Amino acid sequence: MSGNVSKRLRASSGSEIRRAAAGASEAAGAAGTAGAFADAAHPLPPAGGLCMSSEGGVPPGTAIADATATASDARTAFAANTKDAKDTKDTTSRPSLAAANHATGPVRPGALAGLKIIDLSRVLGGPYCTQALADHGARVIKIEPPAGDETRGWGPPFLDDDAWYFTGVNRNKEGIVLDLSRDEGRAILWRLLEDADVLVENFKPGTLARWGMDYERDLRPRFARLVHCAITGFGADGPLGGLPGYDAVIQAMAGLMSVNGDAGGDATRIGLPIVDMVTGLNALAGILLALAERERSGVGQSIDIALYDCGVSLLHPHLPNWFGSGRTPARSGNAHPNIAPYDSYRTASAPIFLAIGNDRQFARLCAHLGVPALASDPRFIDNRSRCAHRAELKASLETRLAGRDGETLARELMAEGVPCGPVRTIDALACDPHTLHRGLVVEMGRYRGAASPIKLSRTPATYRTAPPTLGRDTRAVLDALGIDAATQARLADAGVLKEAKPMAT
Repeated sequence: MSGNVSKRLRASSGSEIRRAAAGASEAAGAAGTAGAFADAAHPLPPAGGLCMSSEGGVPPGTAIADATATASDARTAFAANTKDAKDTKDTTSRPSLAAANHATGPVRPGALAGLKIIDLSRVLGGPYCTQALADHGARVIKIEPPAGDETRGWGPPFLDDDAWYFTGVNRNKEGIVLDLSRDEGRAILWRLLEDADVLVENFKPGTLARWGMDYERDLRPRFARLVHCAITGFGADGPLGGLPGYDAVIQAMAGLMSVNGDAGGDATRIGLPIVDMVTGLNALAGILLALAERERSGVGQSIDIALYDCGVSLLHPHLPNWFGSGRTPARSGNAHPNIAPYDSYRTASAPIFLAIGNDRQFARLCAHLGVPALASDPRFIDNRSRCAHRAELKASLETRLAGRDGETLARELMAEGVPCGPVRTIDALACDPHTLHRGLVVEMGRYRGAASPIKLSRTPATYRTAPPTLGRDTRAVLDALGIDAATQARLADAGVLKEAKPMAT
């Protein structure tokens, strides 16, 4: 980089940068809360259209407050002893998904307010982690390469140019584009790190070192308080160190597929990217641990999170069972390897899942099904006996379940303290009154997503800005750094940075 460019990039002092960045962040949060991302050129269809009753959906224009009241009126405890919907014609509309966005009042600082996170991660594990940080008040600046996070193209479905896969884990973030393979791009990253608390990245091991940004050699001496979180497939060393890791590959290599699937069938991938997501959660935990320790020591540290390690950590109870017995766990379908009855069961309608955890629950189940003597049958007298006679037990139960409606039976059993639930589809789950009551769906303009499940009483999660379009915040972030418009234009022409395309009108 030329000396002149370097001087221009350092035009503002650290304190000025922090003040400008804080002001920009507060302004962006206020604008997002006010609904600035509800694009008038692309109006959102009524949310109720996704949750249709037999009589139609929520009328267009239903206000969030009205929909919240509708959800409150509509919800019933799952265990309520009410008639099944099949027995009475439902003439009420489903509540709008908007009912779930409870963060509509004055914005309160989140639990992590004041923290600045630089997010270089892509795909799922890292973004899953940083969205959780952002939901709880941290300022997250997501830096993407000029081509963008590859998950922007992982569709259909798409929201304009971005796949809903991408939008699912990238809300509440500022999005900028920098080519970090270029000296000028890295110079801007160095500036952003000056007052950062956390750096999250999932590059192949050695990438940052080649760029002169190795944690021990380069970052730690310059930024003593910085917490660095590196997410990799297999770690940086060892027999598999440095190799790329993907969720499905880790599911296969870490043994997860070997215990998933029907008995006697093929090993099966779990139907969602469980390894990526638990890696994100472990990264979140690691970051919070390092920040807590920093309060005592005053210094940061590096966190090593590998998908392989996280996959192995999920092998409960199969790995402990192998340690104890020496027998290789086998696939058993939906059945639990240690408990019975703990399986899915056919009914006259929807299948149900019974999760009987003790003998008292089993006795209640048998009594409700009209066969109390089954609980005292020597084959089923306790869990060890039931596990030894799984096939007979399942056949006996399904004979008595064959004529029952699954939804009704599940409500009745739950009311009696027997863990049971209907096997539901995604659309049924998203539109369920309890889902709405718990605030598990967020709407901001045209964006919809799953809300944070972490519910804090004084500092709840807030939903301030929709996921960024590619380069949406490049100009604002660089302006806050004191980088003038002429320099930004030159760097954009050179391909070092990119600003968002103007929104279609």
